[in-house]
Amino acid sequence: MIYLDHNATTPLDRRVLETMLPYLENEWGNPSSPYRFASRAKIAIEKARNQIAECAGCGPGEIIFTSSGTESDNLAVRGTAHALRSRGNHIVTTAIEHHAVLNTCKALETEGFRVTYLPVNSSGVVSIKELENRLAPETILVTVMHANNETGVLQPVKEIADLTKKRGIPFHTDAVQTAGKIPYPLCELGADLISFSGHKLYGPKGTAALYIHEKTPLSPILTGGLQENGLRAGTENVAGIMGLAHAFSLSAESAEREYKRLEELRDRFEERICTLIPGTKINGTGAPRIPNTTNISFDSVDGESIVLGLDLHGICVSTGSACSTGEPEPSHVLVAMGLSPKEAQGSIRISLGRDTGEAEMDTALEALSDTIKRLRSISSV
Repeated sequence: MIYLDHNATTPLDRRVLETMLPYLENEWGNPSSPYRFASRAKIAIEKARNQIAECAGCGPGEIIFTSSGTESDNLAVRGTAHALRSRGNHIVTTAIEHHAVLNTCKALETEGFRVTYLPVNSSGVVSIKELENRLAPETILVTVMHANNETGVLQPVKEIADLTKKRGIPFHTDAVQTAGKIPYPLCELGADLISFSGHKLYGPKGTAALYIHEKTPLSPILTGGLQENGLRAGTENVAGIMGLAHAFSLSAESAEREYKRLEELRDRFEERICTLIPGTKINGTGAPRIPNTTNISFDSVDGESIVLGLDLHGICVSTGSACSTGEPEPSHVLVAMGLSPKEAQGSIRISLGRDTGEAEMDTALEALSDTIKRLRSISSV
């Protein structure tokens, strides 16, 4: 198998698994219990919190553990909206956000909140000027993702953070696709709230975190105990938290090296595929992108058929977000970028990882070329 869908999930690093095992086998105490056996689990959690804070460039008290990137996004968006409702009811986001943010915003609209969905240009980038024009006295939150999960396009998050700080508006960014991939600490982005997830950086599924700047007002969305500073009730997943911390640390250590390597590998692949396969378009090339991601449209071919055809070759790619698999509608991200529904449905996403090398990309290129030729010959009959 050649796995080229790392934006959907990543394999668990063996070193991370070894870190987790003691907390699955022996150190399984409830960290909220008072006796020494349980206190070892509590100490482990705080060690992990410090480790992540060091990688992210923040204080340990600003890290809250959750179960997923989706929960982190929900806590950030819902929690801020509810905490600041007395101040206003306006939220600004973009048309290309992950469904964890988009559907949360739509749900908040049913509660009386007003949401502005900013457009993007043909490269998939939001306009700072457009954002500034849409801010209002009642705006209580701006939420714009760092890198898009389908195209890899990076948003001008640092500039957005500068703007929102001047206006005194909390700013959240979904950094699920960039945590561990960018060669600088997450908190250098300047956002007040930052979501990230373990299984996107070779850690375990079911464990994630939310950075919350110490001065950011937030209401919990889960009610229960006082775990995680009262912001996330429920017994902590100690093994998962230890795995998340180790995975984040390992990814941060190799981020600069991997960034350059994957960028060269992706660019070489894109150049060759455009030469080898006519009727090919790389989406988002006019903007900065994370180096492991390429989104490609092919004329006269359906993306789902390409995915299934490559699967027969033992190659794993996707048509977009794993959370949207099976949906008949074309990608909302690509449509927002100006692609027609037909063009969007003829697109696939390829996302590289640590185990991806030139040999894997060469094999994928050959299989993709054969698959496109076969599908086009069928559609022309």
